[in-house]
Amino acid sequence: MKYALAVHGAPYASEAAAHALFFADALLAGGHSIERVFFFHDGVYQGLGAQVPPQDSFNVDTVKRWQHLAAQGVELGICIASGIKRGVVNEAEQTRYELQHPTLAPGFELVGLGQLIAAINNADRYVEFPA
Repeated sequence: MKYALAVHGAPYASEAAAHALFFADALLAGGHSIERVFFFHDGVYQGLGAQVPPQDSFNVDTVKRWQHLAAQGVELGICIASGIKRGVVNEAEQTRYELQHPTLAPGFELVGLGQLIAAINNADRYVEFPA
């Protein structure tokens, strides 16, 4: 089966990312595919390149975990409207808004809401991970 996922929670502020990552890993291990992971609202912080994971017993770097999925062909789409409002920008938006530097982590891309709709239409299942 082909899945589309949406993550709404910020890293380390909710369990949305952890649940989505474990679910995505299980899907791929089970032979399923993921059309796209779409990050919306505070979930766009998942693609912020300048974050340091907490130094706790779990010590999980969610950006690297997401990038590992991207290396397996999973598209990681950051909602452009939510991202810009929260300072998650690529080089084009950095130039457009005259910001000092881009903040989008490698492996992620800024996309419109239409990309979420397209992913849902192409997928057999759609799963959300709320904040």
